[in-house]
Amino acid sequence: MKNYERENAMTGAAVGSAMAGMRSVVVHPRMDFMFYAMDPIINQAANWYYMNGGKLPVPVVIWGIINRGGEQAAQHSQALNALFGHIPGLKVVMPSTPYDAKGLMVSAIKDDNPVVYIDDRWLHDMEGVVPKEIYEVPVGQGDVKRKGKDVTLVAVSYMVQMAIKAAEELLKDGIDVEVLDLRSIKPLDKPLLLESVNKTGRLVIADVGWKTYGITAEIAATIAEEAFGALKAPVCRVSLPDVPAPASAPLEKAYYPSQYDIIRSIKHVCAG
Repeated sequence: MKNYERENAMTGAAVGSAMAGMRSVVVHPRMDFMFYAMDPIINQAANWYYMNGGKLPVPVVIWGIINRGGEQAAQHSQALNALFGHIPGLKVVMPSTPYDAKGLMVSAIKDDNPVVYIDDRWLHDMEGVVPKEIYEVPVGQGDVKRKGKDVTLVAVSYMVQMAIKAAEELLKDGIDVEVLDLRSIKPLDKPLLLESVNKTGRLVIADVGWKTYGITAEIAATIAEEAFGALKAPVCRVSLPDVPAPASAPLEKAYYPSQYDIIRSIKHVCAG
């Protein structure tokens, strides 16, 4: 069986078994290859509950792993979170800690909707306390990883860890950063976002994906529509540049944003 046949077939089987009454989980070790499975994910899983008038749910979890870095270049390093967030009928979650990884997976499996569970390989070495018992982290509920008063820093997945490091560093300069971990990019936790921005008046967004038409754009638009009057400075975004991933270690250092890019953005917003 060829690559494109395997990815499509195993995802189609998972969607079909979910419609038959199972709660399926299908894993894509490299998220890039999920392009081969777009038909069962988008045309089938995302639409069937709507098309059958709410009579038949599709409780499937599509687990995609972002495999960035390591000079693996453009076809093995893509973060496609915004693409799946654009599709009606799909929920999309992106954990940043071991605790949230388990809790969101449990919630995703129990959800009657198809859930795209996006994992970042750069988080796989992270350690943390994870209870043995079954517990849930609600889909659609963000988390305040650090309280602050000067600027709201919204981050997803691996960038949450960069955001926490940036916030700790900025304390030395007297800048108190509130770090929000979205955990779910669809649905967005709008109440949490609005509460924080209304408090701080400044917003920086850090995403693991590209800038144009991405998650940072969606969050910025949400704040512009619903909390524009609270802003003391323009919104600033930290993301990948709009070019494919390089196959060079030195270029990767320039390509992937770090806590230092976040620090520069926050200082710029606070100065403005």
